[in-house]
Amino acid sequence: MRSIWNGAISFGLVSIPIKLVNATENRSIAFRQIHTEDGGRIRYRKVCELEDREVTQAEIGKGYEDADGTIIPITDEDLSHLPLPTAKTIEIVAFVPADSIDPLQMDSAYYLAAGGAPAAKPYTLLREALKRSQKVAIAKYALRGRERLGMLRVVEDAIAMHGLLWPDEVRAPEGVAPDAHVTVNDKELDLADALMDTLGEIELDELHDEYREALEEVVAAKAAGEAPPQSPEPAKSGKVLDLMAALEKSVRAAKESRGEEPGEAEAEVRSLPQRKTARAAPKQAAGKKSTAAAKKAAAKKTASSARKSTAKTAQGAKKTAAKATAKSTAKSTAKKTTAKKTASRKRTA
Repeated sequence: MRSIWNGAISFGLVSIPIKLVNATENRSIAFRQIHTEDGGRIRYRKVCELEDREVTQAEIGKGYEDADGTIIPITDEDLSHLPLPTAKTIEIVAFVPADSIDPLQMDSAYYLAAGGAPAAKPYTLLREALKRSQKVAIAKYALRGRERLGMLRVVEDAIAMHGLLWPDEVRAPEGVAPDAHVTVNDKELDLADALMDTLGEIELDELHDEYREALEEVVAAKAAGEAPPQSPEPAKSGKVLDLMAALEKSVRAAKESRGEEPGEAEAEVRSLPQRKTARAAPKQAAGKKSTAAAKKAAAKKTASSARKSTAKTAQGAKKTAAKATAKSTAKSTAKKTTAKKTASRKRTA
């Protein structure tokens, strides 16, 4: 890899010669500007305003424009005499935990390559010290005409440096969050957790630039004189009126994409909020109690009715028996009276 900057790492009194190389590359497809009528290239030419002619790269230098419009030429020799220790040095100023760095400050990434055999020993020393401390080094360096902030960390067997924005270059998120007061209930959070669990984790190596691949297909089709491939219909999106329904649908879709049964998503979603089940249990118990109470009450009423009917029947039987007894008594009394009267008449005669 071609180096873009040569210097040294200042680690206390230890100096480590290094070369700075880009750790990333841009894989995007670049387009050229053309004249649509005839396909001719549109180029930007560097022209001197005073001479009105195009100049070569070797004739171009740097200049600072003053407030009154005056241009002050600045040469590379002028920049080499900057009163900064970081002009050609990456000066380590502190070691801090990696999680103390705000990702918003992350900028370009570079690899620091050892500058020759003499740099191998101190380079390895710094690398192993960073590994053992589980910290990152904060450093200052100058690149492309300005002093910058950097973070050094270990990547496999190499030392990488991330350019950092200065803290005052990171804007506060004022006015970004919703102004309205919104509350999220436990069931919605449970469904969001279920969706997160369903989507799961992924190896970043599995991800790729699908847009670039589709663009390559279009370019290849055009080059072959064929019609470009048809793009799929975009998914219809609209207002989310029911957040719970949208979450449940998302969980089902994620399950299906992983080859799982759609029903499993519903079962999992409904069984997640155990607190809800616990709350529902008393209601069910109460229902059972009320049913049992109703059954007992019905049983009591039936028993009471049975007792009443039995009592009535007994009373009726007693009355009937009393009437029958009275009738029989009356008959026997009448017979005795009649017999007496007959006997009396016979004696008298």
